[in-house]
Amino acid sequence: MAEVQTYPLLDRIQSPADVKRFSTAELGRLAAEIRHLLVHTVAQTGGHLAPSLGTVELTLALYSVYDFPTDKLVWDVGHQAYTHKILTGRRERFQTLRQKGGITGFPNRFESEYDAFGVGHASTAISAALGMAVARDLAGRHNQVIAVLGDGALTGGLAFEGLNNAGDLHKDITVILNDNGRSIDENVGALSEYLSCIRVAPQYNRAKHDVHAFLSGSRLGSKVLKTASRIKEGVRAALVPGDIFEEFGFRYIGPIDGHNIALMQEIFQQVRHMHGPVLVHVHTQKGRGYAPAEADPGRFHGIGKFDPETGKSAPKSGPASYTSVFSQALIDSARTLPNLVGITAAMPSGTGLKAFGQAYPERFFDVGIAEEHAVTVAAGMATDGLHPVVALYSTFAQRAYDQLLHDVCLQQLPVTLCLDRAGLVGEDGPTHHGVFDLAYLRMMPHMTVFVPKDEEELRHMLYTAVQMDSPTAIRYPRGAGLGVALTPDLHTLPVGKAEVLQEGGDIALLAVGTMVDKAQQAAQMLQARGHRCTVVNMRFVKPLDTALLRELAGSCRLLVTLEENALMGGFGSAVTEALADMALTVPVMRLGIPDTFIEQGKRDELLALCGLQPGQIAERLLAYLDKEKEA
Repeated sequence: MAEVQTYPLLDRIQSPADVKRFSTAELGRLAAEIRHLLVHTVAQTGGHLAPSLGTVELTLALYSVYDFPTDKLVWDVGHQAYTHKILTGRRERFQTLRQKGGITGFPNRFESEYDAFGVGHASTAISAALGMAVARDLAGRHNQVIAVLGDGALTGGLAFEGLNNAGDLHKDITVILNDNGRSIDENVGALSEYLSCIRVAPQYNRAKHDVHAFLSGSRLGSKVLKTASRIKEGVRAALVPGDIFEEFGFRYIGPIDGHNIALMQEIFQQVRHMHGPVLVHVHTQKGRGYAPAEADPGRFHGIGKFDPETGKSAPKSGPASYTSVFSQALIDSARTLPNLVGITAAMPSGTGLKAFGQAYPERFFDVGIAEEHAVTVAAGMATDGLHPVVALYSTFAQRAYDQLLHDVCLQQLPVTLCLDRAGLVGEDGPTHHGVFDLAYLRMMPHMTVFVPKDEEELRHMLYTAVQMDSPTAIRYPRGAGLGVALTPDLHTLPVGKAEVLQEGGDIALLAVGTMVDKAQQAAQMLQARGHRCTVVNMRFVKPLDTALLRELAGSCRLLVTLEENALMGGFGSAVTEALADMALTVPVMRLGIPDTFIEQGKRDELLALCGLQPGQIAERLLAYLDKEKEA
């Protein structure tokens, strides 16, 4: 019989304030208990393990000094915040992490008063915290506001917009830079190199303190003190390549060891009495305390179920993923298209571009967590003969809406946007579901929107898109494909032409993407009940196959649209608008994601929640037919 794990120190925490009663030595032992709980829980639920392992001591130090929730703690992204959740009354439900009806994988204002701001996308913490500081001051309150962000988040422009405004307003705000040298994969860019220089040159801060103390006590008096700033600049320039945070108006402290609780407590006690914006640079290790995660922090950044003793995940079987099929198709296309380049925003592994970068290193660009920049730099490349493929998760591409519209579509530039994780993504929940892209993409002039029914069609859609001299977008789901056979060669598809998969019957199921397979299954169920349907893989949301729509409107008594996207403005809306423009009157039933944010859970659970499983589709159509008979 397996030994039951006990957590004697965690059991003593009835409220976050109890952390203040622990000695430094006890906090160290508490950190070990929390890490054990993290590893063994995430091994069963999946989740963002390595980031939260790296912030255990940091979180304990914060809770031992500050008074939350009176003081406000804002986490950037939030995958660092599992310890925060455990300390704030959610330990008993921690095993429900990321499960349907359970606690979320990110801070959520509707879940706890200690979650000061809901997050899921990077680089928002400084701006949100500054907003809280402004509201505090206008109300005459005196609480502290702390933002914790990873160094990867600093590659996003919004973080710098927040830094710029915070330095200008000079509000009392503390930014804790959790620097572990990584986003998901290793960080890239000049800022990452800058932070590395600071980490290896901590003598700068000691020298700055020593110079200030020397000048303050000097008998030379005011003349020397007047030259202090120039001497300070000289010392700084000699030891590190510029102090960017102080130039933004922040008082910079660090780097300090983010696993030394006593040191962080001392620093935070001092910082809470400082006025104006302060940035505390904390150096941590991603995956700390769990050897498999320390050795491979990228894999354990976001991981499914695994064996906590070995760190090994269950071997995956079954069809190749859409991501891997896309990756190989891009490499295959690049062999014959020398102007093809790949761009991603800190997600080379997740988007499948890592393999492309290994095959064509000079044609691969990781721009950091900077989706807006990714799209506009692609537009710049496209003006001079290149065809960029920008691979993003659907949820993150939302951040580059203006750049797509203004910099790509307005100028009719040949940029291909490849949206991974489109549709319902499962346990990451509403911050990560990619269910809005069809709505915002199809309204952009000059944009062509491809939606493959399976992994084989994805290959040919990509090959078609990268040879077009106009903006294109392809969206495809997370996870495994359908297991269809892949042909050896790539070919182009006729743009704007649908594929009729099953003819006959006066009910037409018009589906895109993942819903094509669901429509075929529903049609089989309906046929068993005596109702034959026409099934169409529409392939394109823009342009639509209006000739086929006209034909079906004349021969069918009901058109049913199916999409794994928000119904508001999505594929179904496109079909009804096209019918109206052609002055065609035919009943249309739209099936898709309702006008709400869908919770977390397994994808099949969420599809059922939205009524998009084959049996539900069939039952809804049977109910319509029964009602039609009664009429």
